[in-house]
Amino acid sequence: MTKQKVIIAWLYPDLMSTYGDRGNIITLQKRCEWRGIETEILSITPETKSIELKKADIVFGGGAQDLEQEIVMKDLKGDKGSVIKELINAGTPALFVCGAPQLMGKYYEPAMGKRIDGLGIFDMVSKHPGPKKPRLIGNVVAQVELPDLVTTIVGFENHGGRTKLGKNAKAFAKIIKGYGNNGEDGTEGVIYNNAIGCYFHGPLLPKNPKISDWLLSCALKKKYGQNIILKELDDSLEIQAHEAIARRLRIGV
Repeated sequence: MTKQKVIIAWLYPDLMSTYGDRGNIITLQKRCEWRGIETEILSITPETKSIELKKADIVFGGGAQDLEQEIVMKDLKGDKGSVIKELINAGTPALFVCGAPQLMGKYYEPAMGKRIDGLGIFDMVSKHPGPKKPRLIGNVVAQVELPDLVTTIVGFENHGGRTKLGKNAKAFAKIIKGYGNNGEDGTEGVIYNNAIGCYFHGPLLPKNPKISDWLLSCALKKKYGQNIILKELDDSLEIQAHEAIARRLRIGV
C-alpha cells in the first residue's frame, strides 16, 4: 500500500478556536507523524471554496463566542454546510467542540440576539438561559460506551448554553462528574455516524488518546476501504494527564 495520508479540515481557526482547541489538531498531527502517516491541514475560512472541503478525511470545529458563531453560520448556510452534511452522512469522522456542535444542531439561541439556525446534522437544540444563570464550568469526567469504544474521558467545560438531545440523538457519553450538556440529565455531547459533538475543552484529545485513535481509525477505514491497525504508541504521559484529572475529582479510572 502507498503511504497513508489523512486530510484534516479545520473549520474557521481564526474564529472558532477557544480554550486551546488547536491542541486537538496538534494531537492528530503528532499521532499520525509518529506512525509514519502523512497529514494535511485544510484551514477552512469564508474565502475557501467548498470543493476544497470535500477532500477532508476528518472534520474539526472548535469553540467560539456568540458573535463568531453567527459569522460562521452565515458562511455555512452556503455550499460548505451542504458539503459538511454530505461528509458526515457518508461516515467521515468529525470532532465538534462547544460552539461547533451547537451549529451542527437544529438551532442555538444566544443570551442576546436572534436564534441561529444550525445545519441539523445533530438532533439537538441549544439555548443560553440568560445572564442570570451561571455558566457550567469545571473539570469533567464521563464514560463513553460505543460499540467499538468503551473508555472514560476527562476534560474541562465552560459553556453558558444548555443542550437538549432529541429523540433520535445518541449521547456521546454519560457524565460521572461535571455538568455535561445541561447539568440536568447526565448526558454529555452527541454522536451521529462517526461525528462527535461535545463540550470538552482542555483540549479533549491530548488527555484522551483513545478518542484520537478512534477518529484516525475511522478516517483510514473510510479512505482505504479496510480496517487498518494503528501502530501502538507510548501513551504514558497522556495517561498520567488523564489520571491526574480523574484523581482531582476523586473518580476511579
